[in-house]
Amino acid sequence: MTTVPAKVLEALTTLEPEGDADTKIAKVVEEALVRRLNHYQYVDRQLQQKYAMTFAQFRDSQTVQQKGYAFDVESDFWEWELAQDGLRTLQRQLSELRRPPDDGR
Repeated sequence: MTTVPAKVLEALTTLEPEGDADTKIAKVVEEALVRRLNHYQYVDRQLQQKYAMTFAQFRDSQTVQQKGYAFDVESDFWEWELAQDGLRTLQRQLSELRRPPDDGR
């Protein structure tokens, strides 16, 4: 078991006043994951609007190649791919975090 330094616990209590240390940490982590998820969802929406297609359509249509590997289009591809990976990862992590603990039965 890891010991949490007193100054970290104090800051944690400022952010999340209710519950024990484990509950506070879980809540703060969940909120951070949700904020990051919201960012990736925003990126996905913006790029879908910009290109009028989903990331899968963008990738499969080889838009980057069609646009002559223009810096902004290739940059959008990598940002969009990162957002897609982030969406999958964070949704899985949030689901795991929100799952009730297994009581060993």
